[in-house]
This record gives sequence, C-alpha cells and structure tokens, in this order.
Amino acid sequence: MTKLMPVLSAHWDEKDSFTMAGYKRHGGYDAAAKALKMEPDAVIQLVKDSGLRGRGGAGFPTGMKWGFIPQGDNKDHYLVVNADESEPGTCKDMPLLLANPHVLLEGMIIASYAIRAKYAFVYVRGEVTHVVRRVQQAIEDAYKAGYLGKNIFGSGVDLELVMHVGAGAYICGEETALLDSLEGFRGQPRLRPPFPAIAGLYARPTVVNNVESIASVPSIIANGAEWFSSMGTEKSKGMTLYSLSGHVQNPGQFEAPLGITLREILELAGGIRPGHQLKFWTPGGSSTPIFTADHLDTPLDYEGVAAAGSMLGTKALQIFDETTCVVRAVLRWSEFYEHESCGKCTPCREGTYWLVQIIQDLENGKGTEADLEKLLDLCDNIMGRSFCALGDGATSPITSSIKYFRDEYIAHVTNQGCPFDPHASTLFAGTKVGA
Repeated sequence: MTKLMPVLSAHWDEKDSFTMAGYKRHGGYDAAAKALKMEPDAVIQLVKDSGLRGRGGAGFPTGMKWGFIPQGDNKDHYLVVNADESEPGTCKDMPLLLANPHVLLEGMIIASYAIRAKYAFVYVRGEVTHVVRRVQQAIEDAYKAGYLGKNIFGSGVDLELVMHVGAGAYICGEETALLDSLEGFRGQPRLRPPFPAIAGLYARPTVVNNVESIASVPSIIANGAEWFSSMGTEKSKGMTLYSLSGHVQNPGQFEAPLGITLREILELAGGIRPGHQLKFWTPGGSSTPIFTADHLDTPLDYEGVAAAGSMLGTKALQIFDETTCVVRAVLRWSEFYEHESCGKCTPCREGTYWLVQIIQDLENGKGTEADLEKLLDLCDNIMGRSFCALGDGATSPITSSIKYFRDEYIAHVTNQGCPFDPHASTLFAGTKVGA
C-alpha cells in the first residue's frame, strides 16, 4: 500500500480552501443538510457502521462514544472539540484548521445534531494565533450563512458554537482537564467515574472528540459507511493524517489509509536525509514507546502498532537518524513532561521530577549503571498510578529507549558523559553505541 488517500487534505493546495466559497465549491455543508433530514439515531448508527475511531490518540469508536449520551433526560447536552494539540511531534489538527476550518464546523453541526446538543465548543491551543483567527472567521461566516444559530438550514434545529482559546497548558489536552478549563477552573484531570458522557461540562452529558475525528464525519455522511470502511484494515477503518517530521527529505502531512507502513511513507517523503540511516522513531508522538529500524514494516494501525509494543497515538512520526543521542532526546521529552505536569497527583508530580534528575546525571557523566534500574523502577511506580495519561506517557520513551538502546545509556556512564560530539553531531572516535 503506497497510495495516498487525500480526503481531508484534498484541497489544501487551493489558495481559498479556508473560505466559505472555497469549501462550498466542493460540496461543503451538503453533508450537514443531509444529516439534518435523518433521524439523530440514524446518524449515530451510520458513524458506528463506518468504523471511525477517535483520531486523538486513544482510538475509541466515535459512534459508540456518541451513543453513550443518555436520551430523554431533559438535560442540556454538549459537544466539545479538543483542538489543544500540544503533543510533541504532533502537527495534524493545526494544519487542518488552517487550511479547512469549515470541515470541522460541518462535522460539529452533524455531531451536535446526533447527540441532541444545542451548544458546541471548540477548545483551541492558545499559542496558534493564526489558527484561532481563521477558525473564528469561519464561525462568523457560518453564522451569517445560517448554518449556526437559530433554525440552522431551516430545519428547526438550533446550535450555538463557541471557540475557547486555551492558555498553553499541555494538560488541557486531557479531556476532563479541558472541561475544567472550559468551566473557568484550573486545568486538572478529574477522577472518573463519572465519565463525561454522564457528567461532563457543567455536570451535563458531554461528548469530547478530537478535531480530526469530527472533521472526518462529513465525508462519511456524504459517501456512506461502506466507502469509509473500504479503506484501512479490518479493525482500523478509514484514512488518517500522519505527521512526518525530523531527519527526512520532505516532512509534512501524509493522508493515507490506516495500515500503511513507515517504509512506505518514507518512500513517499523521499527517504531519510542523504548519507544517513534511521536510528529510532515515534509512531504516535513522544508519549508513545519508540520504535527502531526493525519496525519499518509495522502496519501503522491501532492493532499493528500495539502488537509491536507501542501505540498509534496521534500518528506523529518523529524520525531520528544515527547522529541523534537517544539519551539527550529522552531527556528533552522528560523535561517537557515534568514542566507540564499539573501537580495534582503524587506519582506524576514527584516522579517526573526525579526522572529528569537521573537522566540529567547520565547525560552529564555523573550517572551510574544502577541509575538505569532506578529509572525503570520509577517508571513502574508511575505507570498506571496517575490521574491521567501524562504520567504513563512520561515513562514510555524512557522504558522503550532503555529496551532498545541500553548500551548507549551505559556508554554515557563509561565515557563519563554523552559519547556524541555536540558540535559535529557524530560519535566521538572509537565509541560504538546504538542498536
């Protein structure tokens, strides 16, 4: 499989792709008009039949999540879209919103109708001002066209849509911390249960979905469940955006069916930069266990990546060649997780601090071989014991890098520092490390 499947990215190269006119030129908002003539439960069933799974990292079936919302409860329901893309290496939702914000709005109209929500929110990462402005303009244009507000599309359905700009906290990408932030509180994860489907925003039934998940819905309504499920693999259906970055010839977004391999994507991207070879890579951002060149042919779908020992996550493919010190890379990631820990739970608050101290000692030549076992023991005490997945994510690059590059960690001890020349980005003469 080497064929790209541009659906969400089909018209990104058009100079007016982000405008109402540019979007409607290719059938924009036709799917919303079609969905509003269906029964809400029929829309949910169609999304279930398509096999669409959440594109934010967990891969939970989208239609099933919508179906959890209780009906006939006489309560307000809410749709919340998570556009707080902050995972290191992940860059798919922001380009999507920049190039085509209207596909998200159309998906939100359909999703809100399906779960009987009259209020929808999109929570956007605060640092991306240019994206914020573009989404806000799209919302204004949709209101003017009668696609948002009272009696949308003349259907008798009402929908108010609000964009909320975050303040740069990675933790707010966690759905319950995002809900607390939306309510005006400090962004910290909630203890579950109750789950958002029962008591989410303002203690009301709430669906929280990723940008790409919701943006995929209009094409499913327009083309049918069979069309969508014809792409991908048996359990991982459809097309998705892969973010390729790092030591490659042509980094960028590659929209392809789930199940494509990194080898195939690298061929499409022109390969690793000339004169170098792949050393390690992340299949789903820095919070997923790293892979090596031995995993080039691993199917990049939820089951294939999991079977190989990692997670598909956000499909952020960060590529590192042999000039990269794995310990230094892991240190940078660990410093990020320590900084972004909200401090609510002890395993994450204390654990991430000590992980950084130990890896810093190794990188600076002050560590010992016993520190590796101490790192693994710390990771074991953090894993599965924190309020949210930040703690688990902080352990993933550490445990996986020690698994595949233990000799490189040992080299930091025997060489009393990093064996890589920071100026030449190469190994010091006579030093052999890496798998």
